[in-house]
Amino acid sequence: MRYETVIGLEVHVELATASKIFCGCSTKFGQEINTQCCPICLGMPGVLPKLNKKVVDYALKAALALNCKINQETKFDRKNYFYPDLPKAYQISQYDKPIGEHGYIDITVDGEVRRIGITRIHMEEDAGKLLHESDPTSSLIDLNRTGVPLIEIVSEPDLRSPEEAREYLMQLRNILKYIDVSDVKMEEGSLRCDANISLRPYGQETFGTKTELKNLNSFKWIAKGIEHEMARQKLLLDSGEKVTQETRRFDVNTQKTVLMRSKEEAHDYRYFPDPDLVTVEISDDWIKEAKASMPELPEKKKIRFMETYQLPEYDAGIITGEKELAQFFEDTAKEFRGEAKVISNWVMGDLMRLLNSENKEISDCAVTAKDMASMLNLIEDGTISGKIAKTVFEEMFLTGKEPKTIIAEKGLVQISDVSELEKIIDEVIGKDIKSVRDFQNGNKKALGFFMGQVMRQSGGKANPKVVNELLAKKLNAFEIKE
Repeated sequence: MRYETVIGLEVHVELATASKIFCGCSTKFGQEINTQCCPICLGMPGVLPKLNKKVVDYALKAALALNCKINQETKFDRKNYFYPDLPKAYQISQYDKPIGEHGYIDITVDGEVRRIGITRIHMEEDAGKLLHESDPTSSLIDLNRTGVPLIEIVSEPDLRSPEEAREYLMQLRNILKYIDVSDVKMEEGSLRCDANISLRPYGQETFGTKTELKNLNSFKWIAKGIEHEMARQKLLLDSGEKVTQETRRFDVNTQKTVLMRSKEEAHDYRYFPDPDLVTVEISDDWIKEAKASMPELPEKKKIRFMETYQLPEYDAGIITGEKELAQFFEDTAKEFRGEAKVISNWVMGDLMRLLNSENKEISDCAVTAKDMASMLNLIEDGTISGKIAKTVFEEMFLTGKEPKTIIAEKGLVQISDVSELEKIIDEVIGKDIKSVRDFQNGNKKALGFFMGQVMRQSGGKANPKVVNELLAKKLNAFEIKE
């Protein structure tokens, strides 16, 4: 506890444009190696880049959503370095005039709200990908990803723990998904994160020497990688050694960080303005248009859900954390006649449990909001019990069938007919006089016992409310013959 951790994140986000940033090649994921590239992607001599306007549209929306100041005059620069997956030996990026600066995201960790600054958002092209699997002695290069448009979002060094870093990244992911600029799929590389980590003694103003962890590709490994790097640096400092500024990677097999190379500085890249691309002028009208296209963002939606649907803050936060989940909830609420809290209980309970068990997104779910509301209305009007509804819902999830169809096929309609229930109750009571005597002697647990017997006898289809009333009445009136 002698050290304070200082963390800054650099997040690369692939934009969801149909074509690349400086040419017309497709950005579709998972295609055959080197089939989505052209002379521009390959860095052939004499080719000229042409900026894709949709990239600027998306970058502008992201900058506004993250509360950034927009640089209305922005330009592209060449970042020079040699690496096999960079055909031109330079990357077209932005240096001193990024599209957005000085933004922020508010995060909540352990009940405390903290504002995390965003230094800058800039546009750039992606590099290719090295493939190592086919031959252990050499690497192959796939250039399909070369030229895919990225925005890089650089945070201020305001994060103080792995938990804060994870929450910041989750909030960032949610916002970008809400505004439809990226599919933010970490497993496909659409969202990639590098973490800058340093330690300093508590009370010290100046930062310690930082290391950079590259290509953290899941929320779990981001937290694990930062935790290990914090421990590694603490061990060095406690033993009187110095932390070296360097780039490292987190090995998920060993659960340790491994040295990659010494850390480059900005001057090592020899940035200069790209002579083939003109300055981009972002007009007031362009900004107004981007603002007008902005949807309701997660934090505002969360507050609205709390006010409109009377949801607890926790429920509202979970449901609005995913754009599609929030839409599912609202569409269900339009059709459901009961309280919205009932919907949130089912969404956060049975629905999310089944989605997680099948490793599915809500967009892949066979249950529609209309069918969910229909099932909940059947509980409300007493057609089925809550217990039966769980069986119905699982069948809906697996088959996509409507709840009424499933209920009819499986004969699951709840028994509410008093005369029919009375026959079952009389039979159950007559079999256990001892428990009747226990009830009449003040042991109210006996009522629960008989309730269980009636439900078992009815195959779980008896209406619990009606049964409870009939049981209490009959048990009190039952005459035990000595």
